Amino acid sequence: MSKKKAFITGINGQDGSYLAEYLLEKDYKVYGIVRRNSIAEHQESRIDHLVGKGVETEYGDLLDVSCLERLLGTIKPDEIYNIGAQSHVRISFDVPQFTVQTNALGVLNMLEAYKYHCPNAKFYQASSSEMFGRSVEEDGYQRETTKMEPTSPYGCAKVFGYNIVRHYRFAHNLFAVNGILFNHESPRRGSNFVTNKVVKAAVRIKLGLQDKLEIGNMDAYRDWGHSKDYVKAMNMIMNHTEPDDFVVATGVTHSVREMCDYVFGLLDLDYKDYVVQNPKFLRAEELKYLRGDSTKIRETLGWKPEYTFETMMKEMTEHWVKIYE
Repeated sequence: MSKKKAFITGINGQDGSYLAEYLLEKDYKVYGIVRRNSIAEHQESRIDHLVGKGVETEYGDLLDVSCLERLLGTIKPDEIYNIGAQSHVRISFDVPQFTVQTNALGVLNMLEAYKYHCPNAKFYQASSSEMFGRSVEEDGYQRETTKMEPTSPYGCAKVFGYNIVRHYRFAHNLFAVNGILFNHESPRRGSNFVTNKVVKAAVRIKLGLQDKLEIGNMDAYRDWGHSKDYVKAMNMIMNHTEPDDFVVATGVTHSVREMCDYVFGLLDLDYKDYVVQNPKFLRAEELKYLRGDSTKIRETLGWKPEYTFETMMKEMTEHWVKIYE
């Protein structure tokens, strides 16, 4: 029996690299696209250990329709994971047009190539808790039925992506699904994201390499899980008996302030001595609170996270300590 073939956009990102590893463990053949840049060693740094060992990569871009059609038409994957995106919410305020082109039009481009070249495949869209924005249920959670009121260009673009996937599912009878993922982190997270920014700075401060840490809203609450747990959820959603959309979240929320307190505490430091707020890192419209209700995926598919907030942050801290040893 031939191996299942998976096609991953954003394969060289945090989620894409963990997903590729997970699918290889399940005996998939994995293909992915990476965007070319002028610093070659950065293009595949998270997947160097996988390329040529079950993973093949091609240069590509979500905005290049001819490229997507050629690759999907040639590879004929069984599963398509559209994880590639402009993924930084704060930066989406600085580059709104690029964000919308990539995170909205890019999804449509993928769906069109999928519809015409491999309609029997399954399609996963990386949707986001940022779609909910300021909308919170009376019990303090966001779930699949929660109204979407995004508060950023990133969130607005993701709402389009979510809805166009649902449209193609119903209009064209495609197995196209959304995973509505709440914040998820790991040692592979970019260090301009607040979790890894805090951890890296705390370690550098402990070692005398940095004096202070400047961040934005310390009272923003997020539901943080681990990317390894969440890529497993992606694959479970794709292997459900019927196409559907699922929230993926831990159900536990922490503030940035609490995160600073915990991480600096691991290093026997008091964050209040080193962390200062800088207005340049604030969003034009702040999103204060996210907490996901993942009851549906837990009860329907049996998913549950293995990492806690504390074990994840400890792993990330140990990673940066090792880097600077």
